Amino acid sequence: MPSRKEIQWSQLKVGALVLVAIAVLIGLIFLMSGSSGGVFAPKLILRCYFENAGGLRNGAPVTLEGVTIGNVIRIRVVPERNPTPVEVVMRLGREYIGDLHVDSTASITQQGVLGDSFVDIDSSHASGPPPPNNSELQSASSPTIQDVITSSQGSIQQLTVLIGKLDTLTDSLNSGRGTIGRLINDPKLAGKIDRIATDLQTITTNLKDGQGTLGKFLTDDSAYNHFNSAAERLDTITANLNAGKGSAGKFLTDDSLYNKLDSTASSANQLLAQINAGKGALGKLAKDPAFAQKLDDTVTRLDSIARSVDEGQGTMGQLFKNRALYDHADQAMVETQQLVKSIRENPKKYLVIRLKMF
Repeated sequence: MPSRKEIQWSQLKVGALVLVAIAVLIGLIFLMSGSSGGVFAPKLILRCYFENAGGLRNGAPVTLEGVTIGNVIRIRVVPERNPTPVEVVMRLGREYIGDLHVDSTASITQQGVLGDSFVDIDSSHASGPPPPNNSELQSASSPTIQDVITSSQGSIQQLTVLIGKLDTLTDSLNSGRGTIGRLINDPKLAGKIDRIATDLQTITTNLKDGQGTLGKFLTDDSAYNHFNSAAERLDTITANLNAGKGSAGKFLTDDSLYNKLDSTASSANQLLAQINAGKGALGKLAKDPAFAQKLDDTVTRLDSIARSVDEGQGTMGQLFKNRALYDHADQAMVETQQLVKSIRENPKKYLVIRLKMF
């Protein structure tokens, strides 16, 4: 059996261990509440209202420009605050009050894609005085993971439709439908393409070896020499033109030709001016109404004569219209030709000179 003294010593060790454990627990509490300045440090209570809590929980950290300055102590729904009914109460350390302003904004943010939600206060564009205790900060909307999923739903649906079309296209290709499907599955078409490739290879080889017109054009220096000679001739012609040689060169460089053309243009202008003024025969023709009337009468008479001839009136009309007169004239011409021919063949028969003496 242990003695009384040993029992008391054991109890003393247990008591000391309990005191040490309590001290450690108090230290841990101080460390856990260090973000807000400790348990006994003065606190600043602020409120903010959001449309949705976005997975925020009590005890979630509150940051200022990424630095933890407090915690969320209460989250509740206040219906009369629509459209922002979610009230978030934050407890912050008063040592950070100098970095806060009444026009600072708070937003609910997530740590990464799947991280916990927390409240982030932005004072980068704020310039007002520090907020009083139990005051309200304005909320700023920030996209949550649910918003991202919702906004990407349309893209996911379009991607699904695209995958379906790709499946249909793949099935068509595998079944040999369409040009590409036949190209993949039809051995005859593949053979034709192979023959075309072989023919192209043969043509390329022939060109490289200088065979055929195009091959000679690519490999024979004579074609280059012809082109070079033609270029030299063109250069000579251009030099002659610039030097004023030949008709074309004089046309380009001789001022006398220009002067002649200018004089001709001036004369033409004077002639047109005289015509417009009614001078000369052309001027009267263009300007004198009496002359125009005479010309019109003459044309009318000529038209009447042509009409009479066309109708067979008068000698000229009969000559043009009467077939018998034409036949008689043609017969007379034939007989005259025969008479001239007979006189040439036997002139003594027709040219007899008789002298009679009285």
